Amino acid sequence: MRKLVLAAALSGTMLTLAACSGAADETTDAADTAEVEATEDAAAVETAAVLDANTATAEQLAGTEGVSAELAAAIVAGQPYASVTDLNAKLLETLSAEEAAAVLTSVFVPVNLNSGTEEEIRLIPGMTDKMVHEFEEYRPYADMGVFDREIGKYVDEAEVERFKNYVTL
Repeated sequence: MRKLVLAAALSGTMLTLAACSGAADETTDAADTAEVEATEDAAAVETAAVLDANTATAEQLAGTEGVSAELAAAIVAGQPYASVTDLNAKLLETLSAEEAAAVLTSVFVPVNLNSGTEEEIRLIPGMTDKMVHEFEEYRPYADMGVFDREIGKYVDEAEVERFKNYVTL
């Protein structure tokens, strides 16, 4: 009931301010504003998403920072990759270790949480020795909720979500 009264009071205040400013025709509904913001947030998440090297096209890859058209064609020619270590080996054929690590932040082969090797887990961008240990300690993961809960003990929610771009079950 309090929420309804508060919403009515805020709506009335917004209408009064809009009428006083002569912009009554330009006011937007709060639901419309929230919908636009949600759409913008979803677009930001999509642009921040990591490309799966096994399914990405040469055009998608070439649009990624650090990936030339030639490298994109080489990555596509090597598909499918059994693991991220295979992708990393392909990258190291033409890039330095630092350049390859930079590409892996946006192009990756997801690591299976239950069967991925330590070497594969170490290739996840931003991975530390402690986090490698934590990823392995909680195996087997029944579902991503277990991953969220257990890894969330060591890093914040945003970092857990970032890690989820690089892992699978």
